[in-house]
Amino acid sequence: MDEGNCSSLTEFLLLGITDNSSMKVVLFIVFLIVYLIIFLTNVGMIFLIRMDPQLHTPMYFFLSHLSFSDLCYSTAVGPKMLADLLAGSRSIPFAGCALQFFFVCIFTDAECVLLAVMAFDRYKAISNPLLYAADMSSRVCYRLLTGVYLVGMADALIHTTLTFCLCFCGSNEINHFFCDIPPILILSCSDTQINELTIFTIFGFIELSTISGVLVSYCYIISSVLKIHSGGGRFKAFSTCASHLIVVAIFQGTLFFMYFRPSSSYSLDQDKMSSLFYTLVIPMLNPMIYSLRNKDVKNALKKLKSKIWLS
Repeated sequence: MDEGNCSSLTEFLLLGITDNSSMKVVLFIVFLIVYLIIFLTNVGMIFLIRMDPQLHTPMYFFLSHLSFSDLCYSTAVGPKMLADLLAGSRSIPFAGCALQFFFVCIFTDAECVLLAVMAFDRYKAISNPLLYAADMSSRVCYRLLTGVYLVGMADALIHTTLTFCLCFCGSNEINHFFCDIPPILILSCSDTQINELTIFTIFGFIELSTISGVLVSYCYIISSVLKIHSGGGRFKAFSTCASHLIVVAIFQGTLFFMYFRPSSSYSLDQDKMSSLFYTLVIPMLNPMIYSLRNKDVKNALKKLKSKIWLS
């Protein structure tokens, strides 16, 4: 398209979740509570893992970064959404919109890859516990973590560059509560086929490869667990993986539904609900799932409470 027909947008308007004034107050209170829970539980999980020496293992090292990712992408969305529910103006600068999407994309992708890395870690721990410390040394863990964030940053940079270099010559109203690709592409008067193909190809590759990695790891895990003769040993092995499987199923299932359903069934209102689920509900659930089902985390929390009580 001729660049002369493009207007230079300086800001977008986020239409938010609803236009109902009475609902806005209710939603503000609900999501304020949700965000406070997200902040306190994820920061608490990171702090607990750092403070307790018994949690200084690869499993909890990756779990602390799962909490960090949850905290980061929910913070990129939550405070702005809360402010918009009360504010008369729901504008966001063009650069701010790009930055918000960039951070959401980094940590969403990072969490996808991190869940696959955590499945690989469980496979190493269960299949060959004698070599676990050597196989998952600090150097290996930091290399895996570096790869996790590099994948997130590379994908975020590609999508952000392609999306925010498009031509916008019409409305600047984004029918969403944060800057996400699908509602932004609707506003563009450029050809967005490359963007859509890039989303399907790159994000599809990340999704399918991480899901495949999780499935392959758990096939080996199940094979190893079935070789354990003790019933108590089998239960302990499966219980350490149950929390991770629940998190994978909820998070990956939500993303797969959002970005890979048929275009004929696409709905912005449905997209908002799905986005709310993965940007705010899942980060709230993850620490609860791991802490409620994890004996080590419960014991560490009890010890911390005892120390605080004694002091």
